[in-house]
Amino acid sequence: MWKSDIDQPPCYFDRYIDRVDDVEILDALNQSVTELENLPLEKLKQLEDVTYADHKWTIKEIFQHLIDAEHVLSYRALRIGRNDKTELPGFDQDLFAANVSTKGRSLERIVNELKLLRRVTGGLFESFDDEAELRSLVINGNQMSALAYGFAIVGHQKHHLRIIEEKYLPLLVL
Repeated sequence: MWKSDIDQPPCYFDRYIDRVDDVEILDALNQSVTELENLPLEKLKQLEDVTYADHKWTIKEIFQHLIDAEHVLSYRALRIGRNDKTELPGFDQDLFAANVSTKGRSLERIVNELKLLRRVTGGLFESFDDEAELRSLVINGNQMSALAYGFAIVGHQKHHLRIIEEKYLPLLVL
């Protein structure tokens, strides 16, 4: 199904969904893996433990955040796609970030984990038929379909890659 097939009221995740072109969900997920494969990893490694301002995440922490958020959002899509009507709570991204350490892991390993997870998420969406993708549920106050969660995952990555490009990469010229 295509992004334009999402039929839901505006919600918090629209800011991510809107970053994705109107393509089929599997194409969007595959393109996001390609985006990760084309990262300027050597440049990012020079900045992996740097922040551009106080109380901001490092690049490694940003990629870990993408992994954690994708686990949560793809789990929500799974529950919706399998027609589970059980109410689900939100999650606290700052709590997650405060309770994971990226210090012993290389940026390359973290990005590889994200690529692997994204391929697994693609497999999840391959298992959905159109009806499953369009099912929706209110989770943490947001009415969302499984399809919308898929596009939110892709757009969330685009959001953070833009922050890296705009806020972190300019630090290399200093």
